[in-house]
Amino acid sequence: MERKEISIREMAPVKIGQVENVQAGTGCTVVVCEEGMRAGLDVRGGGPASRESQLLNPLMAAQQIHAIVLGGGSAFGLGAAGGVMAYLEEHGVGFDVGVTKVPLVAQSDLFDLTVGDPFVRPDAQMGYEAAKRAVEAPNYRDGNYGAGCGATVGKAAGMDTCMKTGIGSYAIQLGELKVGAIVALNALGDVYDWKNGRQIAGLLDAERQTLRDTSEYMQKSYAIVENRFTGNTTLAVVMTNAHFEKAQLCKIAGMAHDGYARSIRPVHTSADGDSIYAVSAGEVSADQDLVGMLAAQVVSEAIVRAVTSAVSAYGYPAAADLPGVAAGTENDTQED
Repeated sequence: MERKEISIREMAPVKIGQVENVQAGTGCTVVVCEEGMRAGLDVRGGGPASRESQLLNPLMAAQQIHAIVLGGGSAFGLGAAGGVMAYLEEHGVGFDVGVTKVPLVAQSDLFDLTVGDPFVRPDAQMGYEAAKRAVEAPNYRDGNYGAGCGATVGKAAGMDTCMKTGIGSYAIQLGELKVGAIVALNALGDVYDWKNGRQIAGLLDAERQTLRDTSEYMQKSYAIVENRFTGNTTLAVVMTNAHFEKAQLCKIAGMAHDGYARSIRPVHTSADGDSIYAVSAGEVSADQDLVGMLAAQVVSEAIVRAVTSAVSAYGYPAAADLPGVAAGTENDTQED
């Protein structure tokens, strides 16, 4: 069966909109399905900032949600979901309760307060605009956009030696089956190309010219580090047109974390809020384990794109600007 790469924009009826405040170094990415989408969630990091995550518990009554928000601003940015709800309610999208329709919106945020302006965060206005763009003029792009605006990696030694990343996407089609992912890459650890094991981003040396190994750096001392919250959490949404229910999607989201583990080292730390949503918006019949395996692959590929599509900002270099790193990533960048 032929397998081919497709654009994440071909994952209809799912639509994606993004808004960012470039000066402040933050933004949000909104995934909308007006008809409703079945969704699951798996959180592996120890420091998540989230809203309505219990909706995705298989024991909860709601069988579908209408939007997912990936945002910056840490817990301060969780208000963006209110703006998404406002836009969707205005347009008759949501769970019918008689007097109105209540849009069900889940959100997870990454920590970007140490980038740009720490007092400007995604809010209801930004969420409203991102939802509007998703529905009326989908504008998803890889790079320093949306939730990836203030994303960085390699922060074990602090922000002075970290690198700029962003948001990345990758999607494939296998016969009728489509599986894709977007990843806002904001990890404490280093990033590796899962196909060849080569480090492509992460902890920089003191001169900020070459990469160091975070795992080796951490092993120099086993003294307790009281606070590593210098800006972490990698967020992803896996999408498929195959039909799955919530419990199955929670399992697929869990399998998709293999993509994190292959590509980020260390990962799922107490200072990360690593979360993956898996959503189903289609009726294609497909094997759950196959889709879980493919989900891990597209997550790993999206992580690479989040590195190669990023540009330097806020004083943090991107892979493309480091001579020793750029040579191995220049052919991986996705054209807009």
